[in-house]
Amino acid sequence: MSPRGNRVRAAALLTLCTLLLAGCSATATTGNEGDCPTTPLSELKLDTPANQITGVSAACLSNPAIEPIATDPKPVLPVTVTDDAGTEVTVKDASRILAIDISGTLAATVWGLGLGKNLIGRDAATKFPGTEKLPLATGSSHTLNAEAILAMAPTVILTDGSLGPKAVREQLADSGIPVVKITQDRTIANTGDIVREVSTALGVADTGTKLTERIDAELKTSLADIQKIVPADETKRPRVIFLYARGGAGIYYLFGEGSGADSLIDAIGGVDVAKEIGWNGMKPMTAEALMNAKPDVLLMMTDGLKSVNGVDGLLEQIPALASTPAGEHRRVVTMDDTEILGFGPRTPAVVESLARALYTAPEPSATPAK
Repeated sequence: MSPRGNRVRAAALLTLCTLLLAGCSATATTGNEGDCPTTPLSELKLDTPANQITGVSAACLSNPAIEPIATDPKPVLPVTVTDDAGTEVTVKDASRILAIDISGTLAATVWGLGLGKNLIGRDAATKFPGTEKLPLATGSSHTLNAEAILAMAPTVILTDGSLGPKAVREQLADSGIPVVKITQDRTIANTGDIVREVSTALGVADTGTKLTERIDAELKTSLADIQKIVPADETKRPRVIFLYARGGAGIYYLFGEGSGADSLIDAIGGVDVAKEIGWNGMKPMTAEALMNAKPDVLLMMTDGLKSVNGVDGLLEQIPALASTPAGEHRRVVTMDDTEILGFGPRTPAVVESLARALYTAPEPSATPAK
């Protein structure tokens, strides 16, 4: 990845942190995963072109659990790594792991490696099955609490700089706890890099290779299935843009190149209209940008749409939206806040569920978002 790409992604992630700190006072909710459709993508009835579908579709994971690639991997320690900050860190003990970041990716990766039993705490974005009873290392505003973390007595901390303040991270490192900084990049393409960095730091590099191979194989299958339902004619593909909203705080951001949302849109066969208008990173939405983008579909976090009281509230808060195809069709695809941008072992399932929601119309019996 180019230095410029790294800077864009780092800036995008820092912007996301700011947004979450400012606007996420409510706890993210998970959908009714047991009710999620499981029909293979190739068997879907596509009665309406994706760019003409009306209404809100919720993407959800039929199985939100993460299956470990190994049952009881034995870390080979000590190990010394040069982390993403260029710092040499020696890890001697992986029995008490604290893996925390803004999206929950690191804890999901540790779990996927088979070291879930060694996790002693969690961030606010980590809510997959098996982690519910872990104590929070962050407050509701995603800030690190040094006293709470030190009381957990971690033997190693994995983070990526997305949680702060920086002074707390430095305090933890000064306390003698090995703090390993993992890459901040969050895309489908670099999921393997994250697994490699985490597994190497924990002394289970070979297990990390196996997990990466499984993710790659599952993703290859998911992307192949998605391509079966993506219109060959690009003019018929849905034009998609990611809108981050926190109505209570008056926050409306469009996510563009380098945000991670762009890789999701590409993966599900949508036309990334943020790229068309040259939208980089995460920036406050403007009416001009929204109208220039002319999206057919808004991709949103579930709690984001709830925060503006559904589509009616969204149209009221953003009048320019009514002039876009997405506004005219009241077309929104949502996914749980803790899943949609959490790249890791569940990435293949995430893109598959988003594609299913994008290309199929909402069930008539579904309760519409007002």
